[in-house]
Amino acid sequence: MSARTLAIQVLARVRATDAYLNVVLDTALSEAPPRDARDTALATELAYGTTRRQLALDYAITRFADRKLDAMEDRVLAALRIGAYQLFYTRVPARAAVAETVQALKDLGVGRAAGFVNAILRKLAALPGAPLPPEDDVAEHLSVRESHPKWLVERWLRQFGRERAEAMLVADNQTPPVVVRTNTAKVTREALLAQFREVGLEVQPTPVSPVGIVLPSLGRLEDVYGYSEGLWQVQDEAAQLVGVYAAIPENARTLDVCAAPGGKACHQAETHEVVAMDLHANKLPKIVSEAKRLGLLSRLRAVAHDATKPYDEALGEFQAVLVDAPCSGLGTLRRHPELRYRRGEADLGRLATLQRRILENCQEVVPPGGLLIYAVCTLEPQEGQDQVDMFLRSHPEWTAEPPVLSGVKLPMNQAWLRTLPGPEGWDGFFAARLRKLY
Repeated sequence: MSARTLAIQVLARVRATDAYLNVVLDTALSEAPPRDARDTALATELAYGTTRRQLALDYAITRFADRKLDAMEDRVLAALRIGAYQLFYTRVPARAAVAETVQALKDLGVGRAAGFVNAILRKLAALPGAPLPPEDDVAEHLSVRESHPKWLVERWLRQFGRERAEAMLVADNQTPPVVVRTNTAKVTREALLAQFREVGLEVQPTPVSPVGIVLPSLGRLEDVYGYSEGLWQVQDEAAQLVGVYAAIPENARTLDVCAAPGGKACHQAETHEVVAMDLHANKLPKIVSEAKRLGLLSRLRAVAHDATKPYDEALGEFQAVLVDAPCSGLGTLRRHPELRYRRGEADLGRLATLQRRILENCQEVVPPGGLLIYAVCTLEPQEGQDQVDMFLRSHPEWTAEPPVLSGVKLPMNQAWLRTLPGPEGWDGFFAARLRKLY
């Protein structure tokens, strides 16, 4: 299967099922792996790049399409977007971008649409660049240019100002680096850096996380040194900083109530006994599998449970609770670009209500003197700082207690951890560290 054929199938399936792009792409690559690693890389670039630039691509396509995009068959629209992406955002020669995309559509048995797709792509190829709305409407211009919904662009312009908002929009369309967290239960970061370099990998320590390492662009991570030995786990630096900021004392029994996919639970299990909980039982085997690979299974137990419901007393006592709450995910749009088209402003209020229910339920589990860490991978105050401020106002027995760390300077906003997409290369996270006084 050619890279373009595979990419068309992936994007068509994502559109038809609302599945996560990374899951569909990984499944497709494992079921029908291209014969050449370059085709794997091209299929990945086309799938992610096209999704990241979807609004700009659609803006261009609608100039020449004689039918509404929503009415198009999934594979036809995917082919149009992939062809346009190559024309506007890659160095693929225009003739090859058009011809090979049309051929890929024929290979999928959709030859009846080949003439239609060919005609539109040829017209797009004649343009000097991707068309954009006038710059005098800043939000509309940025929305199309950087392919983020206008409501979100307007919110970020209000909250962060044009310079930072624009930097965030641009960052969301960059390919994120491969970052791993050292499994300190087995090796120090310094030792792992040396071992990576010994096998010829050009690696760098993360600038802020004391346990992170940036890897070069690679193929299958399962084939990289140290994977099978459980020396590291893939985790963005910002997500690592949540665990560093939590500063849970060693040997404090910890409950992670929304644990999937398990990165933060495994981070804590390097030094604590952890009960990793999630609403979806089908996600637990992945957490257990990772804990086993990392050699942490003796300290991690996985349990299915709804975090809004009372906990079974048989689980025992916990000195710390980590609430990595369900959220809009708007801080992770470079990794999950499809989310930007699925979220609406109404989702923020709905998710905030769910987060409050989880917080209220979890605070009951924490004994006096215990810790509660609240984290979300979003930039929205409604889900982050406003949520915590409201919680503290209604619970005088709780107080904010930022960590005291030696040798680590975290990106803080008052008592809170906050990372933003931008030149720093981070995902967007908010975290609060709270202490129960009585």
